[in-house]
Amino acid sequence: MNKQNQLTEIHCSGKPYIIYKSYKGFDLYTDFSKKILLNNKNINSFLKKKFKKKNKETDLFIGFFGYELLNNLIDIKIPKQKNIHFSKGIFYKPEKKIILKNSINYKTKKRLNKNDFRINMNKNSYTKIFNKFKKKIKSGETYQIKICTKYKAKSKIDSLDFFSRLAKTNLAPEAFMIKDKNFSIISCSPENLITKKGSFISTKPIAGTVKKTKVLNKINALKYFRRNIKETKEHNMIVDMERNDLSRICEVGSVVLSKQKIIEEYKDLFHYVSLIKGKLKKSINNIDIIKAMMPGGSVIGCPKINTLNLLNNQEKENRNIYTGSFGFIKFNGDMRFNIIIRSILNFNDISEISVASGVVVDSNAKHEFNENYIKAKALIDLYK
Repeated sequence: MNKQNQLTEIHCSGKPYIIYKSYKGFDLYTDFSKKILLNNKNINSFLKKKFKKKNKETDLFIGFFGYELLNNLIDIKIPKQKNIHFSKGIFYKPEKKIILKNSINYKTKKRLNKNDFRINMNKNSYTKIFNKFKKKIKSGETYQIKICTKYKAKSKIDSLDFFSRLAKTNLAPEAFMIKDKNFSIISCSPENLITKKGSFISTKPIAGTVKKTKVLNKINALKYFRRNIKETKEHNMIVDMERNDLSRICEVGSVVLSKQKIIEEYKDLFHYVSLIKGKLKKSINNIDIIKAMMPGGSVIGCPKINTLNLLNNQEKENRNIYTGSFGFIKFNGDMRFNIIIRSILNFNDISEISVASGVVVDSNAKHEFNENYIKAKALIDLYK
C-alpha cells in the first residue's frame, strides 16, 4: 500500500493522527500510545519529565499548548470569559511515523454541512476597542497590541479534505493538522516560534502583512514595507522584543539577527519576516525556553506582560488554541514549535477561526479591521 493510501485508510478508520509540514514534505504521526491532557497543575511536571531515549524517530511528544495555559505558566491570570470548554493543551506519544510527499491528495465524497460565518464584533465594536487601546499606547502602557476577532459557523467538516485543499492553495512552512475523535485543527501557520537543535535556538518573527494585487509583486511588496513607517515600526518592535526574549535564555553576545526584513509570499498576501538565532546557556531547560518564548510576541504586542494583561481584561471570549503553540519536544531535548495562527478549530461541530492585527500609535482602525478579514479569508473560502 502506498503512503497516500495509508493516510486515507487511517483517516477513514477514525484513528487519531497528526500531520506536520516538514522541510521535504509532511510527517504523519499516529498509533498514539499516550495522550496527555495538559492543565495548570500538570504542565510543569510534563515539561520537566525526562523520557528514556530508544533512538527512534518517534521519540517525541507532539501536540499543542493553548493560549490560556501559556498565560498561566508565566503567572498571567485570565478573567472569566466565554468558554467552549476545549482542552487547554494536548500532547501525544506516537508509535508510528510516515513520511509523505509534498502533495496530499484527498477529496471527500461527503456534502459539506455548514452555515454562514458570523464575526464576534462588527466594525463599530472593533473601532471602539481600537480607540481604547490607542489611548493606552499614547499613555505609554503598551507600544503595540493585537486585537483578536473571531469568525464562527456551525459546520460538519472533513478535516483531511480541508487540509488537502489548504496545502495546495496556501501551503505554509508551519502547516499542521490534528484529527482526534471529537475535534480537529487545520492550520496554515507561517510562523516558527522555536527551533532548538542541541544548544542552538532560533525564532522567526512575522510582523507586517499586505494583500497581493496584480501590481504588487514580491519586489514591490518589499518596497511597500520599507516605505511604510507604521509597518517598519511594528516589525522593529517585535524583532527587538523577541531578541530580548532569546537573550534571557542565551549566552551573552550570541543572539544575532540572521535575516532581516525579508518577504515571504503566500496565496493572498505577503509577510515581512526576520530570523533571530542564539546559543542557549548551559543551565537552560525546556520549561525555561517555553516560559521565555511563549506566547509569541508577534501575535500579542509589546511589552509582552503588560500587553497580555490589557488584552485579557478586554477580551470576552477565550482564545482557545489561537496564539498558542503547536509542535514537538524530542526525548533528546530538541524542539520545534510554531504560533497557532491561520487556523480552524472544529469542536462540537462548530468551526472557529481567529485572527488579529497589530495596533501602533499611527494605525488606522478601518485598515486593521480589513487586514483581519484578509487573514481569515483563505480559511473561510474552504467552506464554499
